[in-house]
Amino acid sequence: MSAADIPILSIMIALPVLAAIACLYLRGEGARIAALTVTLAELLLGIWLWISYDPAGSQWQFVENIDVFGDLLGWKLGIDGISLMLIMLSVFLMPICIGASWRAIGNRVGEYMAAFLLMEALMIGVFAAQDLMLFYIFFEAGLIPMYLIIGIWGGDNRIYASYKFFLYTLLGSVLMLIAMLWMIQTAGTGYIPDLLQYDFAPEAQSWLWLAFFASFAVKMPMWPVHTWLPDAHVQAPTAGSVILAGVLLKMGGYGFLRFSLPMFPEASAQFVWLIYGLSMVAVVYTSLVALVQHDMKKLIAYSSVAHMAIVTVGLFAFNQQGIEGAIIIMLSHGLVSGALFLCVGVIYDRLHTREIGRYGGLSVNMPKYALLFMLFTMASIGLPGTSGFVGEFLALAGLYKVSTWATLIATTGIILGAGYMLYLYRRVAFGEQVNADAAAMNDIDGREIWLLAPIAAVVLWMGVYPESFLSPIRRDVAVIVARIERAAPAGDSRIQAHDKATEKYRVKADHGAAPQHDDKTKPGSAH
Repeated sequence: MSAADIPILSIMIALPVLAAIACLYLRGEGARIAALTVTLAELLLGIWLWISYDPAGSQWQFVENIDVFGDLLGWKLGIDGISLMLIMLSVFLMPICIGASWRAIGNRVGEYMAAFLLMEALMIGVFAAQDLMLFYIFFEAGLIPMYLIIGIWGGDNRIYASYKFFLYTLLGSVLMLIAMLWMIQTAGTGYIPDLLQYDFAPEAQSWLWLAFFASFAVKMPMWPVHTWLPDAHVQAPTAGSVILAGVLLKMGGYGFLRFSLPMFPEASAQFVWLIYGLSMVAVVYTSLVALVQHDMKKLIAYSSVAHMAIVTVGLFAFNQQGIEGAIIIMLSHGLVSGALFLCVGVIYDRLHTREIGRYGGLSVNMPKYALLFMLFTMASIGLPGTSGFVGEFLALAGLYKVSTWATLIATTGIILGAGYMLYLYRRVAFGEQVNADAAAMNDIDGREIWLLAPIAAVVLWMGVYPESFLSPIRRDVAVIVARIERAAPAGDSRIQAHDKATEKYRVKADHGAAPQHDDKTKPGSAH
């Protein structure tokens, strides 16, 4: 029996929900075992989904379609290659989050595990939903378990951070809900594959695009609506930071990719200056802010904003390379930032501080930890051979075809990124041992190796053989590019001008017309 013969997406959503309900009635150890068992089962189902997915088959696969409230709401699920990769990221990180919480969480364990399992179901629902209102329900419901995770199991200032996270992300989505209702009324359907082919009026597109932008920009997060992220990361427990940086931030990029670009191509071109402007500020500003941080979590949080800015410019490059690169950065950042937060959690569990100045010389007494931490630091910078390099190279190559200046500024972010990440690593691993407690810490144990080693393996796999991750998305990216290329904005890149000139020459040659020359280049003209 193949995955296409069973409602595998519904099973992957229902299984964590049922397990979450069960965890509410289990004691600590039982809840931990149940959560780990179910998340590993979800990972196996995800692998089966990936193996069963046919990149050369129909665009939407594993489709389920049940009408609930007619055109307004239906249980409509299905995935393409882009959804597949993001679902795989979600199910891969979730058992690692459960393992990271095994000893760190001692109170209300059943409720904690239930919150993570519910989060997993909602994340899969976001990436699999093919109904507009169903997507909105999954998209917004994901706020609730994360709000609880930060607000109940977070740090000393957790109430402030959880409220800020909730209000920022909820307020932007109110406008998106209004836009969705208008779209359903106008197009007569909320079925996303149909809406992807529907041409909204250009003047309506502008307002719809801005309404969706209000939600997705906060979720990414883009500057200047990024301020909730450092607070949320600092206060969240380690596993909460892993899933927040690993998957929840990717929902904004997925929204741009699934809705803003293909549904509103003319408006996307109209507002491309806004995307580039905010992204350029974010790349430089948040990188400079990261350079002066004393808290490890805050430094990694600000680096996330800078990386997501490169994602947005790649998505709005309006070409295959840029969009493929942006998706690979999303996958890579999900793995690498999650691993970096796990690395912070490892030493925080031992010394109970995130102050960079309290550590130093850990490579002496924690060599295994220092090696893994170095790998993830290098991947964050974008060292060739790691996942970070592939995505950044493709995204910037795509952006260079559109804007030379935007590419120049985005590249400075990579240079600054090398500055703050290497500075962090030098101080923690090779700095002076100023704290006797830090010098006496034990190296990572077997459980922590099992948490970090799989991420390290995938980071290297993606860096050495990225085709495994590019082949499922290539056809779907080409469909998006074919949809938006009619609206591609004129850029300042010489490559773009050369490509257009070459295309013009080719078209005229195909029609048998002699190519026209400027007066300066006519035979016999004076120079």
